[in-house]
Amino acid sequence: MANAAGQSFLKGKKILLGVCGSIAAYKSVYLLRELIKRGSDVRVVMTPAAAQFVAPLTFSSLSHHQVYVEMFPSKGGSLSVGVEHIELALWADLMIIAPITATTIAKLRYGIADNMLTTLALALRAPLMIAPAMDADMYLKDATQENIGKLKERGVLIVEPEEGELASGLTGTGRLAEVEKILHQVDKFLEGHHHDLVGMKILVTAGPTQEPIDAVRFISNRSSGKMGYAVAAAAANRGAEVKLISGPVCLETPRNVLRLDAVTSDQMHALVMSEVEWCDVLVMTAAVADYKVENPPPRKIKKDEFKKGASRIDLIETVDILKDAGKKKGERTFVGFALETNDVIDNALKKMTSKSLDLVVVNNPLEEGAGFGVDTNRVTILKPDGTREVLPLMRKYDVALRILDHIVAIRRRT
Repeated sequence: MANAAGQSFLKGKKILLGVCGSIAAYKSVYLLRELIKRGSDVRVVMTPAAAQFVAPLTFSSLSHHQVYVEMFPSKGGSLSVGVEHIELALWADLMIIAPITATTIAKLRYGIADNMLTTLALALRAPLMIAPAMDADMYLKDATQENIGKLKERGVLIVEPEEGELASGLTGTGRLAEVEKILHQVDKFLEGHHHDLVGMKILVTAGPTQEPIDAVRFISNRSSGKMGYAVAAAAANRGAEVKLISGPVCLETPRNVLRLDAVTSDQMHALVMSEVEWCDVLVMTAAVADYKVENPPPRKIKKDEFKKGASRIDLIETVDILKDAGKKKGERTFVGFALETNDVIDNALKKMTSKSLDLVVVNNPLEEGAGFGVDTNRVTILKPDGTREVLPLMRKYDVALRILDHIVAIRRRT
């Protein structure tokens, strides 16, 4: 992938290339060569197992740089090697691990830093992209898929393996993606991550709220928080300073994002009001409950109490967080989300007008791929002038990038 002039976005980029112990490690030699041809400055770090498949000298000869395998020198030499993982982690614009094995995927998920590559990845401030390669049975095992899923939640980009003949002689999914496909994904990623949000402060809300009925029950909704977490991760990857106010979800905090937790709508309201003056942009993806129980008891209500009519649940409206935050809007950019199942566009436009929003992102959870708890979404982005962008079914992370593109355009006009 290249820009309109045919120039790769890799030119001038500082790339860390990680190589793990897989038969596919030989393909990393071709990947290194192509990265250099496109103008990247590449440093290679290998696991000890990878060095059993391809000699470090091969990568060193092509990159014209030292190849990093061990954390410490084996015989004397400079003691500075012990901190080079920090220097490299700060140096890079992007780290690509291709191939990455099931073992290293598991280590990254749990933060195990037991070799140069995993230690560097843990210290990394730049975005991380991985390209798995392994036998199909290993790749499809629940443990591996769960580990990959957790890394996705943290904002790690995955170049999915391809289907074909494997080293074992079997056929299935697990082949390292072809070099051109990896390069395409890298270029696509860098196109949307040119650090155009450096210096911008973005406040994101995500997830549901839980409004207590009694000491053990609550009113909530089916929001997973994945869209808001994708916005936070994408904004941080593009250089913004990001704070994420999160309802109760089962998601990993994105890298380089400060997370603040809330459970009830009142708690989320308090956090937004305390942080809104800090931010330049508020992205309100949270699915705040519309109603809460008035005066919920601090104990569990027994079922018999309801049967006998002894207990009654009176609902009242929750606080309108966007409306209150609007009192402090000033020159800030506000983005709202609208989840609608009927009269989708009309209802979203009403929300934009009533809340003085600069953008509204609307979706219908009844559409395939746009429901709760999935990694994809299908949205329409509405502007106050009536124009709109209808996006196809996309990964939520890619939707987040498009939303951020619109935010950048708005900020440039103000």
